[in-house]
Amino acid sequence: MAQKRPPLGRGLDVLLSIDEEVKTEGSSSINEIELWKIAVNPNQPRREFDEGTLQELADSIVEIGVIQPITLRKVSDDEYQIIAGERRYRASQKAGLSAIPAYVRTADDENMMEMALIENIQREDLNAMEIALAYQHLIEQ
Repeated sequence: MAQKRPPLGRGLDVLLSIDEEVKTEGSSSINEIELWKIAVNPNQPRREFDEGTLQELADSIVEIGVIQPITLRKVSDDEYQIIAGERRYRASQKAGLSAIPAYVRTADDENMMEMALIENIQREDLNAMEIALAYQHLIEQ
């Protein structure tokens, strides 16, 4: 039986509130961002996405919507990049949504990688190799 990892710190919000370079665009409000404007993070720590659980999440999204907004950074006027929430993004595509609720943050590459890593380590199912590769990438930056 797999051992459950203890949670790290107090979550992604701790990093976001401490780091001066990471700011919420405008207020802390949730924006509806069209899916076609969103690009995945090429340095996403999670490498494997189980199609079965993605479909279950898509079914849930069809039934009750996206409960937890994803977190994005603005890359240009019409392009955003995922910091946290790629599974929700992929499931929303499967569910046929045209937009998704999101927080838009300002973050450089290093901040984005830190937030993505923290978000994924706190969740289950990130395997040891994905964690190691993510740490390696963070160290190399």
